[in-house]
Amino acid sequence: MRVFSASLATETNTFGPMPTGLASFRDRGYFPAGQHPDTLTLFSGPLWAARLRGKEAGWTLIEGMVAAAQPSGITTRLAYESLRDELLRDLKAALPVDVVLLGLHGAMVADGYDDCEGDLLQRVRALAGPDTVIGAELDPHCHLTPEMVEHADVLITFKEYPHTDVLERGLELVDLCVATAQKKIRPVAAVVDTGLILTVHTSREPARGFVQRMQSLEGKDRVLSISLAHGFSWGDVPGMGTKMLVYTDGHAAQAQALARQLADEVIGMRDALAVNYPDIDAALDEAMAFQGGPVVMADGADNAGGGAASDSTFVLQRMVDRRITNAALGPLWDPIAVRIAFDAGEGARLRMRIGGKISPLSGQPLDLDCTVKALKPGLVMTGLAGTPTPMGDCALVEVAGIEIVLITLRNQAMGTDLFTQLGCDLAARQLIVVKSSQHFYASFSKVGKHVIYVAAPGSVTLDLSTLPYQKIQRPKWPMDALAA
Repeated sequence: MRVFSASLATETNTFGPMPTGLASFRDRGYFPAGQHPDTLTLFSGPLWAARLRGKEAGWTLIEGMVAAAQPSGITTRLAYESLRDELLRDLKAALPVDVVLLGLHGAMVADGYDDCEGDLLQRVRALAGPDTVIGAELDPHCHLTPEMVEHADVLITFKEYPHTDVLERGLELVDLCVATAQKKIRPVAAVVDTGLILTVHTSREPARGFVQRMQSLEGKDRVLSISLAHGFSWGDVPGMGTKMLVYTDGHAAQAQALARQLADEVIGMRDALAVNYPDIDAALDEAMAFQGGPVVMADGADNAGGGAASDSTFVLQRMVDRRITNAALGPLWDPIAVRIAFDAGEGARLRMRIGGKISPLSGQPLDLDCTVKALKPGLVMTGLAGTPTPMGDCALVEVAGIEIVLITLRNQAMGTDLFTQLGCDLAARQLIVVKSSQHFYASFSKVGKHVIYVAAPGSVTLDLSTLPYQKIQRPKWPMDALAA
């Protein structure tokens, strides 16, 4: 069996302040054909799974380009078209193939392309032909469009948020695609739009139980795969929203009925899925009043993983104003401050201007008296599903009892080793502020005794009513009332 695998992935915040260019892909992970390293990366799940399965079965595996960028604003036309065409050239050189396995995100938007994945899959189908089985692994924060479903035989999203199941879902994708190529199954898809856009934390109920229910149905009574596409709120495109995707073995009516049933269950859970988001001062009050910390506070509005700059100072400013100590905060993206800290050296005391550099949603830069506590060139954080996540040169500076991790490669907090590699003892802190929406949870919940999600200003604002949507389909709950 001849199998081709490649990846092209980023999540686009159409309200984000910075474009996503070619440098964004090179910073996070760009590997030309055949050069992907011997380790799992976030969007190489299908390739990694194909390596594992193919070695056992003796397949011919052709590895194409793998490219992923940190979420940000609109992807430039040059970046998307250049990388898309490189992937297609790799595929053309590999033909004929029995199976194409792609690692995609599902919420990539470029200048001139509201649905990059739909465009890519359509071109892959035209090149590979109607008999080639095409499958893709998606992030659940995707825009599950009709074009994506039409041009792929199988689409599978991660089930977990945080996304800890990259390899598991990749293996499922490979197995279903190979079974399809061998004519053992005939996947038929059904999609139901809930009319909602939800935050779905699978680390807690009721989402935890819903994921388990989806998995209990798979592999029985002709049900092949079930995915909940959470949707990505900060993508102003027609396909944005929370949707159910069901594949059955050749039974379209069954797939449609099950997708409708599960979608109705999601609609019924909408209020229970809601997350409490106190404002900054209320969140700090709650954190300081909690006995027996540490308390972890998530500043999701400045989450680089949702397209924010990760340089906002709103929370830090209030911590300084309130003279909160015994605290840690990070990662704060400020390559200039990192350069200054490295020039000054460990132990140096100096006044530094920190954060607030990209846009009004970054807040004001703060001029603070800092002590350089630690420096680490090329720090690599443990990311989702154990994937290595480069953070660039990093510095730990202390400001009046607050230790701040400054980074040069923009990313969110996922592994606690972001702090501990720099000597910051998280267990001894009362408060840990992380710039992340939920991916921090898998690691930081093992240290923190209490978690608070704070409503701060930022490019990934939690108040969706403030976003100037122009393209999404309305009505859309919670911005609008549910349709009767």
